[in-house]
Amino acid sequence: MAGRIILTCGEPAGIGPEIAARALGCGVDFVWMGDPRHLPPGTPAHEIAAPGDPVPAGHLPVLRHDFAAPATPGQPDPANAQGVIDVIARAVDLVMTGQAAAITTLPINKQALKQGAGFAFPGHTEYLAYLAGGVDVAMMLASTTVSPPCRVVPATIHIPLQDVPAALTPDLLERSIRITHAAMIRDFGIPNPRIAIAGLNPHAGEGGTMGRQEQNMIAPLIARLQAEGLNLAGPLPADTMFHAPARARYDAAICAYHDQALIPIKTLDFAGGVNVTLGLPFIRTSPDHGTAFDIAGTGGADTASAIAALKMAADMARNRA
Repeated sequence: MAGRIILTCGEPAGIGPEIAARALGCGVDFVWMGDPRHLPPGTPAHEIAAPGDPVPAGHLPVLRHDFAAPATPGQPDPANAQGVIDVIARAVDLVMTGQAAAITTLPINKQALKQGAGFAFPGHTEYLAYLAGGVDVAMMLASTTVSPPCRVVPATIHIPLQDVPAALTPDLLERSIRITHAAMIRDFGIPNPRIAIAGLNPHAGEGGTMGRQEQNMIAPLIARLQAEGLNLAGPLPADTMFHAPARARYDAAICAYHDQALIPIKTLDFAGGVNVTLGLPFIRTSPDHGTAFDIAGTGGADTASAIAALKMAADMARNRA
């Protein structure tokens, strides 16, 4: 497998172009895919024809992908929406055919893509799963600067809190556990991953006095999977799962809903958190932030999460190899 990471351009009116330029020299061998016109003026870019082509020292390798229009920081142009989508698809094709080791995606703006190109997916993750053939995936947020690490997988994601109890079915929770278990072995190099399962209700239901999902669904599912040999613990009260001694007892945590997972990691490692899509036939990481239109073009964007995403993609590629 080729060793270079593809860094997709994301929304060109956001902070992606300046992050790509400033990530040069971070210690990861990556190539940026996008329209060179969108890079900050003076970026030492070198266009290449294939991901593995040689690049002069100190230059940003660029896989050129022409867009319909220039980019104005902070002002997304509907004309460029299709280009953003096409770059993602092109990157997937290159990594699926073994021409690159992994993909790190810079942030997109779903509203801009929907308005400009009729983008029919809730976000990056769902589009990548579609491009991979409709595979089951899970979203992990992983820390990079705290120890023990914090790795969380929300079983339900972008739905109203009132809809979570109905959406958290045994099938969904089991798929989340199995996808996480396989990914921890394949991508993180942990042969017998310890996975903690959070309860849905306060105090994990407290014996049924504050909800019975833990007794009726979560605990029996855990017992069945434990009988298969999976190293699982739970259901656990979510409010005591994320301090350092608790995190030392597991390698990843499955949470019931979005905020139950994202509040702890964003509190512990706001700048160093990385979004990882588990279950894909290729590696995909992403910084855990958005397009930040309000500061685009100012040079004030924090590159920490993007560089952490590149480094994690490289580590995962080594583990898969």
